[in-house]
Amino acid sequence: MRRRCPLLAGMLAVATGCGLTSGSPMVDDVRPGSIGRGEPLKGADLTVTSKEFTEQLILGAIMGIAFEAAGAHVLDRTGIQGSVGSREAVKSGEADGGFEYTGTAWITYLGHSKPIPDPQQQWQAVHDADLANGLTWLPPSTLNNTYALAMNQANFKKYGTRTLSEVAALSKSDPAAVTLCVEGEFANRADGLPGMEKTYGMDLPERNVTQMDTGIIYTQVAKGSCTYGEVFTTDGRIKSMNLVVMEDDRKFFPNYNAAPVINTKTLEEWPAITGILDPITAKLNNSVAQTLNAKVDVDGADPHQVALDWLVEEGFVKEG
Repeated sequence: MRRRCPLLAGMLAVATGCGLTSGSPMVDDVRPGSIGRGEPLKGADLTVTSKEFTEQLILGAIMGIAFEAAGAHVLDRTGIQGSVGSREAVKSGEADGGFEYTGTAWITYLGHSKPIPDPQQQWQAVHDADLANGLTWLPPSTLNNTYALAMNQANFKKYGTRTLSEVAALSKSDPAAVTLCVEGEFANRADGLPGMEKTYGMDLPERNVTQMDTGIIYTQVAKGSCTYGEVFTTDGRIKSMNLVVMEDDRKFFPNYNAAPVINTKTLEEWPAITGILDPITAKLNNSVAQTLNAKVDVDGADPHQVALDWLVEEGFVKEG
């Protein structure tokens, strides 16, 4: 999607372009729990992929471990840099599946300028369009990794805003109160600050907006150095820092719901994939994502282990 992080040691190396040059077999000692009973993927050799940021590494591992429990041999090619590479891998057949975001596909890959406000309609539009590209979108999760503004508890008690409309009203009644910490990209994107200001009728002076790297935004908002900071709604630091997220009450920001995207030929050969992934996807929401992401970004845990632990806790797979 939009974030970047270094590849974890031991993850794959990716050649220039979208070609996958290496990977490693998943060797988790797992068996069916509530999914994968009867091992309907026995005999399948499947490759899973993902982008390189924390949430994607976790989601890629979740898919791969689920396939293992259902009897498949799985090659781990998660951690591809940038958005396009992992998509092209599934599209070309170099990989069989990965989790993708509806808004990213609609705007970045399919070239549309305006998102569809309704999440289900946005998913359906992407699903229908991508069938011609040899890609099948399975049902989406409510996990929506989109933009938002957040503030710390002290400022929430002081100003009491809960929605972006209320932030806009505050910017008019007390202009000095609304200071923002944002990324450079967000400050200039049409689906970022300029569009948000236009939609909500804000006119923030430049002195009230400070640009900085993503990670610094969270710490600065937590300290109160800026009243509001640009965040991603599934970031684990929201929960760990006890930040309050403003509701996008006019539905300006695109929906970035995560859903499995499978190479259509793979799905035709192994239709059981749908039944394996659907219950897992249905459990994924922003709260789950924040908790899992925090285990990696805050606690320093390994994304693959975080994925495995969650699947076991939820009863989807069993160890041993």
